[in-house]
Amino acid sequence: MNEEPARRKRAGGRAGNQARAGSAAIDQMPWRLPVNPDRPIEPLDAEGVTRVHNGAMRILREIGIEILNPEALEIFRRAGCRVQDTNVRMDEDFVMEMLAHAPATFDITPRNTDRRITLGGRHMIFGAVASPPNAWDMERGKRSGDFQSFQEFVKLNQYFNCIHLAGGYSVEPIDVHPSVRHLDCIEDLLINTDKAVHAYSLGAERVEDAMEMVRLAGGLTQAEFDASARMYTNINSVSPLKHDYPMLDGAMRMARRNQAVIVTPFTLAGAMAPVTMAGAVALSLAEGLSAIALLQYINPGCPVAIGTFTSNVDMKSGAPAFGTPEYMRATQMTGQMARFYKLPMRASGSCAANIPDGQAMWETSNALWSAVQSGTNLVFHAAGWLEGGLIASPEKFVMDCEILQMIQRYFEEAIWATTEDDIAFDAIREVGAGGHYFGVQHTQDRYQTAFYQPFVSDWRNYEAWQQDGGVWTQERAHRIYKQIIAEFEPPAMNGDHAEDLRRFVARRRQEGGAPTDY
Repeated sequence: MNEEPARRKRAGGRAGNQARAGSAAIDQMPWRLPVNPDRPIEPLDAEGVTRVHNGAMRILREIGIEILNPEALEIFRRAGCRVQDTNVRMDEDFVMEMLAHAPATFDITPRNTDRRITLGGRHMIFGAVASPPNAWDMERGKRSGDFQSFQEFVKLNQYFNCIHLAGGYSVEPIDVHPSVRHLDCIEDLLINTDKAVHAYSLGAERVEDAMEMVRLAGGLTQAEFDASARMYTNINSVSPLKHDYPMLDGAMRMARRNQAVIVTPFTLAGAMAPVTMAGAVALSLAEGLSAIALLQYINPGCPVAIGTFTSNVDMKSGAPAFGTPEYMRATQMTGQMARFYKLPMRASGSCAANIPDGQAMWETSNALWSAVQSGTNLVFHAAGWLEGGLIASPEKFVMDCEILQMIQRYFEEAIWATTEDDIAFDAIREVGAGGHYFGVQHTQDRYQTAFYQPFVSDWRNYEAWQQDGGVWTQERAHRIYKQIIAEFEPPAMNGDHAEDLRRFVARRRQEGGAPTDY
């Protein structure tokens, strides 16, 4: 899909008709699929790529990976891999043959086909924070996640055009019983957003229910749903060198129906992976590629992506760290390896900060720009993440969206165009030495679109800022968040499809939803 042109009155201007946000809280960029025009940063030379690849293959060949799913074990055995108890060892030839089936680019099409997204190539897609058990905002402070907070994040997710898909639950609503939580949350996502949604691979019932809900919300036949990706899941390995039962079960169910699966090992160097970045990346690749090989054996050509979540721990406390120099290099290295394997790649926006302060923003900015530098195709947790993923914050969500808009503006070719008009020789001659460019026609014709216009940043001097109340960034973000929630209107949805969805959810709730451990 081609990048949608930026139709706006100014850089960062009013959203176009596709962005049915239901609020005019800010002047934001229109919906578009960003395309990264830059060559990625590649820390590894050709020999380095070969060494990391050989390391990953040697891990799978000589050490193997623990597979805690009996069905997956049997599939690996049929494929000719060496299976002993739960340990699976596989040769490079098998892995590479399976990877050759995986598409380098694929689309995910939600119920609103105008919100179709493309993963792969130079496309760069952003998703919101997912899965924190706690929420924090300036009024209520830190608290356990609840359904009201979850619904607020759903509205923020829908409102911002720089957010392209709905991740998992931006905050876990623990006031909703786990047996029916997936029903309530996915129903709310499908009604109050029209972007691609995610299913947690946490048991057969949750995955099967999620697929059926997406199918009903889109008014699709079973054949139409199975023909191409309409949703996605993300699975994590249990580092080091283990895949658990429910994650693989959900991934296999999704792959059989051509729904997208992103495989993301979560490796923290010094704790769950070697302390060296090369060792951590090699381990991460071994874990991720083993699952992708399994899925491609089951359904050759099904849409998959490799994820990276390789960072380091604080060696003083053991706490995870994010947005570090090591995190940035690991992301760049994994991006280089993903291109070697011709797979789309997922990375993350993340930080270890506990509130949306300076630390939160520099760590998140490091993480997001390393995703840009690495050629990442999909960024999870791009807005709203705090405390290493334990807190979701609406103020942080708004502040992060400012960075995402800046990244999208940074991608626009108009910034570095070099036509004769852009060189501006006549304007330079007109102003000459010692003049200014405010009044010349060249400036007057372009001033509304020449530069990015922020919606959270305040560019006034100290005196003007102080006279206007001296409002700090978090407070400005808080006001924007509250206005978005107050003015929100859900996107249009076919009434018959909505009713089919509601009937299904009501029936599954009556049946008890998904079994739980308690």
